[in-house]
Amino acid sequence: TGRTEPLPSGLHPHVVAAVASGGVDALYVHQAETWEAVQRGESVVVTTGTASGKSLAFSLPVLDAVARERTARALFLYPTKALAQDQARWLAGLGLRGLRPAIYDGDTPVEQRAHVRRTANAILTNPDMLHVGVLPHHDRWGDVLHNLRVVVVDEAHVYRGVFGSHVGNVLRRLRRLALAYGADPIFVLAMATIA
Repeated sequence: TGRTEPLPSGLHPHVVAAVASGGVDALYVHQAETWEAVQRGESVVVTTGTASGKSLAFSLPVLDAVARERTARALFLYPTKALAQDQARWLAGLGLRGLRPAIYDGDTPVEQRAHVRRTANAILTNPDMLHVGVLPHHDRWGDVLHNLRVVVVDEAHVYRGVFGSHVGNVLRRLRRLALAYGADPIFVLAMATIA
């Protein structure tokens, strides 16, 4: 079993209640360390074993930001639609008041895209959609970019080689645009290691 620590005292009470309703009453050390790094304003890479709670590690800062600040936004980047759908279901299942997750990918109907931009505060997408559907149309995404607090990149180990350098440049463009819109988001990258 992994070593645990109590839930952080600075975690918003609504988030504590939401995760506790799912049976979480303590954090693994890597989850606590991720939380602490983000609270210091540091971007962080979480590398841990499979099925060891990295989703909670990178979601806690997002949940806390949304609970504290009505206008806060976050982006979650996934390499596959299935992973984004799983995370969207998990986020929605928390029942955290004010959390509005939505998927924005190639399957999102055109008539729903403006609604996602306006209302979602946890937007789950992929690097390709970020590249073609968000960054070139940053004027439409101005509110999201201005209020962007956290960017999560899950399965970061997938982005290597030439593809990885392209994704790296997309993330640099995202950060540059967020800064232009007055935000300086924290980046949380996560990857699981397999023995």
